[in-house]
Amino acid sequence: MPATSLLTALNALIEPDMRAVDKVVRARLHSDVVLVRQVAEYIISSGGKRLRPALVLLTAGAMGYRGIHHHELAAVIEFIHTATLLHDDVVDESELRRGNKTANALFGNAASVLVGDFLYSRAFQMMLTVDDMRVMRILADATNVIAEGEVLQLMNCHNADIEVEQYLQVIRFKTAKLFEAAARLGALLGGASQQVEDDLARYGMHLGTAFQLIDDVLDYSGEETATGKHLGDDLAEGKPTLPLIHVMQHGNAQQAGCVRHAIEEGGRDDFLAVLAAIHSTDALAVTRRQAEAEIDMAIAALRTLSASTYQESLLQLARFAIARDH
Repeated sequence: MPATSLLTALNALIEPDMRAVDKVVRARLHSDVVLVRQVAEYIISSGGKRLRPALVLLTAGAMGYRGIHHHELAAVIEFIHTATLLHDDVVDESELRRGNKTANALFGNAASVLVGDFLYSRAFQMMLTVDDMRVMRILADATNVIAEGEVLQLMNCHNADIEVEQYLQVIRFKTAKLFEAAARLGALLGGASQQVEDDLARYGMHLGTAFQLIDDVLDYSGEETATGKHLGDDLAEGKPTLPLIHVMQHGNAQQAGCVRHAIEEGGRDDFLAVLAAIHSTDALAVTRRQAEAEIDMAIAALRTLSASTYQESLLQLARFAIARDH
């Protein structure tokens, strides 16, 4: 099934719940400070697949949950994710996301950072409505790990000597941790056993890792109109992603030297030469196989779930993560 069809089928199941989440998001975005409303609404309204809040809804549904707390927690997950985007774009000096100007490009770095802080603090206010210390612990721990991942990524910028496992740790902290937390929250709300909760958390972690690895592939192979970002953005920022690490480890001396120079210096001057080296060494195919291995582990983690339309949608979400072109 094409990636767009997978996403359409998935969204159809949770459409009523997602409308309820959107209603919570709109209500919770309110602030008497005009600039807070402007920046927050701009970033929230600028699109995105809403995969992380969808994961809360799907895992809660798979456990038979029928309350309304999953709407609030799905909105919390979206707020935390949005806050990280605001901060990331400032750190990376990005100008384009999802095909639109970034908030920092429109409103400035100071406004983006401070509104990101507002979204983080609002998310923690919202957590209190569930009145469950385990929910608080899961989200507090996840937010802390994500911050560590962001710092790790910053430390590894322009580092051409990074190993594959070091890079995967950055992904697991910075990207996969919120997927993991979203899946664990849905399981917790649904009263899952500890085994099932851990399995769903593991599903989320592998799903999030695969999702980022495919982003790495698309940074050198996607269509800019589909991805909504400039090709080679990671290279321009000196980020040593898995395709580049593969070239440095398996390419010839000239190819490895070219990639090393590009990472250490940043910018786009070496983009075409780096792209040629990536294709020559099959680096994108290797990265995609790593993503597929992560998805295999994600799917294996679903075996303890009872068969249902929600379980099938979790399988579809895993397939979408590696079939997508944006």
